[in-house]
Amino acid sequence: MRTLGMSVAASFSIEYLSYLGADGKPGDEPWPEVAKDAKRLLELYKLMLFTRSFDSKAVALQRTGKLGTYASCLGHEAAHVGIAAAMHVDDVMAVSYREIGAMLLRGVLPREILLYWGGDERGSKFSGPQQDFPICVPIATQCLHAAGTALAFKLRKEPRVAVAFCGDGGSSKTDFYAALNAAGAFQLPLVLVVVNNQWAISVPRSAQTGAQTLAQKGLAGGLDCVQVDGNDLVAVFSAADHAVRRARNGHGGTVIEAVTYRLSDHTTADDARRYRDEAEVKAAWEREPLLRLRHYLQAGGLWDEGKENAYKDACAKRVDEEVNAYLDVAPPPLSDMFEYTYAEPPLDLLAQRAEVLAGGKR
Repeated sequence: MRTLGMSVAASFSIEYLSYLGADGKPGDEPWPEVAKDAKRLLELYKLMLFTRSFDSKAVALQRTGKLGTYASCLGHEAAHVGIAAAMHVDDVMAVSYREIGAMLLRGVLPREILLYWGGDERGSKFSGPQQDFPICVPIATQCLHAAGTALAFKLRKEPRVAVAFCGDGGSSKTDFYAALNAAGAFQLPLVLVVVNNQWAISVPRSAQTGAQTLAQKGLAGGLDCVQVDGNDLVAVFSAADHAVRRARNGHGGTVIEAVTYRLSDHTTADDARRYRDEAEVKAAWEREPLLRLRHYLQAGGLWDEGKENAYKDACAKRVDEEVNAYLDVAPPPLSDMFEYTYAEPPLDLLAQRAEVLAGGKR
């Protein structure tokens, strides 16, 4: 009886990118071209610093009853800002609910973000590129929105790219898999960013999937895949620049896994102390993104403690101005809750509307 020999049908590897160590010192890898503009890195650092200032204030507003449930982005600044920095203004971004730095870079006003988290849907009509999608709370559905957008770009022969964010938990959803499969099957200009902060609310990364990396999930769809140090702005920016250029030039989609850590609770409705070890969080603070980039900029003579303190004061002042602008917004009319669902409202809804408006006048 003849025994058939074994052969390898396919083999893969996942590249890992990291340029700045936790101490802010560059490693041995050649510095990526996109990050050689030190002044550009400084501007991105300043945005990261402002994002953290805004984030801290937003949490305080929620704690004092001036904001609804809020999802902090503490520790994610490099993963968000580095991706958005590589995009063109006419590209399309589909966020989940935590990518504050990316939204700010794209021109969204802080007051608009506060308006959304304050329960006012007018916050979704934000400044910046009007084609960008609003905040999406359902997990990973924004990946499908971005895939459909990328398909439209290809059909129209437009040199544009769609970029979607999701978390490590979101990468286990069928929406994520369907999006990456479509991107591979149709060679779409789509970049899927998995911000792996190690926790899907209280579920640790180790319990979510058997995959060795989250980036490799894109291999199933035939996408380019890379894992990056999500606390290293240079690594994130470099990977995003490559993926966006690749997509724009017709070479297909990419999955970027940005490995970071959620330094805060999942949202202000969560208490992470119930399921996370204090030592784990303490160790994560030693690897956080602002600290390492600040060390790098200081070593290059572009930043110092005086500039840091002065800019923090400027950030706090601007954040206060945005908060006041948010608090000064008059509430929407009661009729708004009835106006945008039906072209021709059913009779029972019209009756409810009349009842509510009559009660509001009283």
